[in-house]
Amino acid sequence: MARQPEGLVRTPAETVAEAQRLLDAGMPFHAHEVFEDAWKSGPEEAAPLWRGLAQLAVGLTHAARGNAVGGARLLRRGADGLDGSGAEGAAYGIDVPGLVRWARELAVRVEGGREVDAADEAPRLLPGVRPPAGEEE
Repeated sequence: MARQPEGLVRTPAETVAEAQRLLDAGMPFHAHEVFEDAWKSGPEEAAPLWRGLAQLAVGLTHAARGNAVGGARLLRRGADGLDGSGAEGAAYGIDVPGLVRWARELAVRVEGGREVDAADEAPRLLPGVRPPAGEEE
């Protein structure tokens, strides 16, 4: 699949919806590009949130490609960055604590040699939101 177009300006809700769609489809690198656009085009106070989410998506990309060291490192870096962005995450409805927990747990599993399927491991960006009926989580 071709890369996402770069430099698109989306609302926070559009960013979250598009990134979740890509994560659910097993395309975390493409989700990373969506988060990167938000990070670079959005308000400065939201940059740590979007940067942390982009790092989580790239960490999942590396983990799914078999790069355990790089995947775990980026998952932890993203989790650490998100720890300080709770206010912005809450403003957009993003489950920051859940994502931090997910990333740290996945980093441990990746380092332990677990193979990762990007779609199966896709995080939920919004609390309580599940894929449409008929689609596996």
